[in-house]
Amino acid sequence: MIPKNYEEFQESLKGQSPPDNWSLPLQALWYDAKGDWESSHDIAQDIHSPMGSWIHAYLHRKEGDRWNAQYWYNNANRPFPDYSSSEELRVLVENNL
Repeated sequence: MIPKNYEEFQESLKGQSPPDNWSLPLQALWYDAKGDWESSHDIAQDIHSPMGSWIHAYLHRKEGDRWNAQYWYNNANRPFPDYSSSEELRVLVENNL
């Protein structure tokens, strides 16, 4: 079941994996929220869209690689955020529900 809001997304983190019927962006965000940066990155780099670039940017920002993050924010046509990465996760999830 696709979550209706961020709270339902957070609740889904009790599971072992995201549901197969979720979009790839939502699956990538789920893995990141579970602490599996590598799986999230593997999915994000295969999403060839502005959303994929945004998630890719977020992941590199979160790991502290500002230069790489900026490259991906530019690809996504988005500014470098002036809010926390945890808030960005929420914004990303809400943009994928």
